[in-house]
Amino acid sequence: MHYPILRHNLSFLTLFCCIVAFDLLFYDVIAKLVQDWATDDNYSHGFLIVPISLYLAWERRDRLLRAPLAPSSLGLIVLVGGIVLLVAGVLGAELFVTRIALLAVLTGGILYIFGWVHLRLLAFPLALLLLMIPIPAIIFNQVAFPLQLLASRFAAGVLSLWGIPVLREGNVIMLAHTTLEIAEACSGIRSLMSLVTLGILLGYFTESRSWVRWVLGLVTIPTAILANGLRVAGTGILAHYWGAEVAEGFFHTFSGWLIFGFAFGMVLLIQWLIRVVAPISNRAAKPQRSASEC
Repeated sequence: MHYPILRHNLSFLTLFCCIVAFDLLFYDVIAKLVQDWATDDNYSHGFLIVPISLYLAWERRDRLLRAPLAPSSLGLIVLVGGIVLLVAGVLGAELFVTRIALLAVLTGGILYIFGWVHLRLLAFPLALLLLMIPIPAIIFNQVAFPLQLLASRFAAGVLSLWGIPVLREGNVIMLAHTTLEIAEACSGIRSLMSLVTLGILLGYFTESRSWVRWVLGLVTIPTAILANGLRVAGTGILAHYWGAEVAEGFFHTFSGWLIFGFAFGMVLLIQWLIRVVAPISNRAAKPQRSASEC
């Protein structure tokens, strides 16, 4: 009669011990990760990813408690593989590898201790944690510069259509009285990462159809790139008529928030259009889930 209570007590004790061991094993990795979030604006959204992921896991607490414990030996293989990755990352000074190892050990531990049902219930919160990991520098540099070129090319086209004489060389836009350089910070990666995160969460919380969730997640990429190009073009217009000092002052900071709001509004508009063009039929519609069932 007391077996379920005993089982849950043992589960909580096991979970507590695992959390302590996990924190000790990855203390340096987590500390450096938090430092990157605090010092690199491109990844400051990491401070939001972890609480959101924990919230999503908490919302599943009833189903997690009801789920049968069925430990899988495959989880031990994943866990050991994660520890090997951690050692390799530390020895090779590869931060990205150590951070992937963190997720591998977390995933393997859940699978080995609790089983596939628990892992399936926690699949989305775990996958969301991938967004908290900064992109490796070698990949970041390969992505940032093409985005800089794309933003400068788009902005130069808009300025030309506006009737402003413009000459572009690479990521440098030359106007009559000033020159604008599209630096790495203006590549749009920061808004791209944040908008992708919001698009994924928007689809997850408000849509029941998988294909719509995919669309909302993927459409954020071209939307963020377009919005960043408009921001650069707006900066160029201000610089042409009122000088570079105006464009580099308050507007440069405020325009980032303004354009990001515009980009998210575009995603919401696309979601509305999808619902108008492809409404959910009565047969396909699912009953609304309560918060504890999300």
